Amino acid sequence: MDIDCLPFRKTGYFSKLICDYIEEKEALVPLYDQFPKLENFETQIRGKKASFSVANRKTLVKSLEHQYKDVKISKQTSTNIQSLSSHNTFTVTTGHQLNLFTGPLYFLYKIVSTINLAKVLKENYADYHFVPVYWMATEDHDFDEINYFNFQGKKIQWNKEVSGAVGRLSTQGLDEVFEIFSLGVGGSKNATYLKELFAKAYLEHETLTAATRFLANELFKEQGLVIVDGDDKSLKKLLGPYAKKDIFEQVSFEKVSDKILEIQQIDADYPIQVNPREINYFYLKDNIRERIIEQDGTYFVNDTQLSFSKEELIAELEEHPERFSPNVVARPLYQEVILPNICYIGGGGELAYWLELKSSFEAMNVPFPILLLRNSTLIITEKQNEKLQKLNVSHADIFLKQHSLINKKIREISNIDIDFTPQKELLKEQFKGMYELAEQTDKSFLGAVKAQEVKQKKGLDNLEKRLLKAQKRKLEDHVVRLSDIQNQLFPGQSLQERQLNFSELYLEYGEELIPMLLKSLSPLDLTFTIITKK
Repeated sequence: MDIDCLPFRKTGYFSKLICDYIEEKEALVPLYDQFPKLENFETQIRGKKASFSVANRKTLVKSLEHQYKDVKISKQTSTNIQSLSSHNTFTVTTGHQLNLFTGPLYFLYKIVSTINLAKVLKENYADYHFVPVYWMATEDHDFDEINYFNFQGKKIQWNKEVSGAVGRLSTQGLDEVFEIFSLGVGGSKNATYLKELFAKAYLEHETLTAATRFLANELFKEQGLVIVDGDDKSLKKLLGPYAKKDIFEQVSFEKVSDKILEIQQIDADYPIQVNPREINYFYLKDNIRERIIEQDGTYFVNDTQLSFSKEELIAELEEHPERFSPNVVARPLYQEVILPNICYIGGGGELAYWLELKSSFEAMNVPFPILLLRNSTLIITEKQNEKLQKLNVSHADIFLKQHSLINKKIREISNIDIDFTPQKELLKEQFKGMYELAEQTDKSFLGAVKAQEVKQKKGLDNLEKRLLKAQKRKLEDHVVRLSDIQNQLFPGQSLQERQLNFSELYLEYGEELIPMLLKSLSPLDLTFTIITKK
């Protein structure tokens, strides 16, 4: 197995904001507290230790024991849950939606990054204990984002009329998805395991939350992963005071709005990932999850007949905290309130919105975690590597846009010089004399010289393109093979990790897959990883 790395910026798949962040651009320093360097975790640990109460720890452990009551867990996971009672235990957290059968491949990379960072921290801060946590986004209501996964170029989809939080959805109907998957996956040993895993997760559990917890636990229980469901009354009760500040004082709206303006002033090209609302909470009950909106002192639940006075809403929050669901702006705060967390690991889009939140955390007097970009990986099989070598395509080459890759390789292998740079330089020299002549005579002649230069340069460009096109036709087989291998590694001209489901790689590597990732990925090495299995 070979490991290679590329700077994120050179892959062409990561935003300017994220590239600037991991390169520690000075202008971004006000957007976070500690940069993800090993030596900075000591300060983060001390700050969280001073602010996280024993009472919160007890509530967290009790809630986790309840959430895991019907789940068979490893000794390591059990030890990790109980260790959260100790003031010397801290979490490293990642979060993800309840995508069907894990959804895109990067689900695994998020969790592997989290597990590996917990190990690295333990090796370097032996007096503390670190627990890897997967936060399930059980309260999301974007069913269309999670109801499918891609397998061998096809979309396997769960069709169902739904409303409300996805974690509460019944798994009824997933037997049909299982049948479709079973027909396509084959009958090998690895395929048999995948079918059993899907069936046990989705056909033997009643809700999507329970199914996802089982699935993640099965994949990572030996690494001691702890899975948290925020849709929990006891945990929501801890959020109550912060929810009041958001709903009635609009603290988050004010602070995040100001931070967005600050980000835009740093660089207008930075994307604004999320925008805050005056109230960043949904009302969650039965099959509804709708925004809370204030109008003239009355609080309405959007698209329902429900309404509350301020006093009634306060009473509802105190008596039924489980009915208040944080949106994308408030959810990170919820996480940091209930977990002794020191680091959040996420993708580029997630970190982009976390970088909008620091001042709102400060206003709520909650420590802002270290933000770490998850590992990103391209896995190249032995057969694919052989094809790349035969085509003389480097790892950097394969990340080029397809037309650029083809043009580069055709130029390299062509027995005709397709580069017209010498001719263009000669033309430039010839027109230099023409410009000197124009200066000595009638200056009205200057415009005619410029027009002719532009025309002839354009002519050379067109000839160069036509020659390249002709060589592509002549070398069509090479073009096809280049396109084919890149399409394999970048399905849909997108990163492999954003398109493939883990099942495709499991068919190839079986039970070696997760150990291979755990061994190959280094969480604090902020580069894109390329794994070539030989």
